[in-house]
Amino acid sequence: MSCSVLLRMKIAIFASGTGSNALKIIAHLATLPDVQCLILSNKANAPILAKAQTIGIETFVFTKTEFYEQTTVVDFLKAQSIQFIVLAGFLWLVPPSFIAAFPKAIINLHPALLPKFGGKGMYGMRVHEAVKAANEMETGITIHYVNEKYDEGEIILQARCPIATMDTPESIAQKVQALEHLHLPEVVKNLVALASKGL
Repeated sequence: MSCSVLLRMKIAIFASGTGSNALKIIAHLATLPDVQCLILSNKANAPILAKAQTIGIETFVFTKTEFYEQTTVVDFLKAQSIQFIVLAGFLWLVPPSFIAAFPKAIINLHPALLPKFGGKGMYGMRVHEAVKAANEMETGITIHYVNEKYDEGEIILQARCPIATMDTPESIAQKVQALEHLHLPEVVKNLVALASKGL
């Protein structure tokens, strides 16, 4: 894949915590000089913000009012010419007006095999605890487009891993995170390439 294919692509990554997936995406795209990443967060103390600033990535922090009741966030993204958005550890439901502003250009990562263990309130360790309690034999990740409902958008990719009898929610989380770090950056890279060609 040549850099010319990805000419002037700008993507925004939304994160609320440590941002390990965001950093993996940034690192994966680092060899493509015509792709620029920005980090947005709804938490001013999110560790990802300091990490991003350390490596020269622009950041933007917003409030719930700015996200849901105003056009502040959309206006910022439009001003930055953002063409693609990744939700990587961002828990708020995206409002319809936001989705309409970026049609089929927003994707989300969920730490389970949807439609199982999805929906409002299902995130992070809550998901892995529910998977363990249900005695599931496997789990994984789902990368999907975002629509107006939690975790119900069109699925782009699912990746699976087995659950052993001795696994705990914590060890399940480690397995799932390994899948996230392996697959999400590559999916983003491929989708950005398609978006840059207008496909």
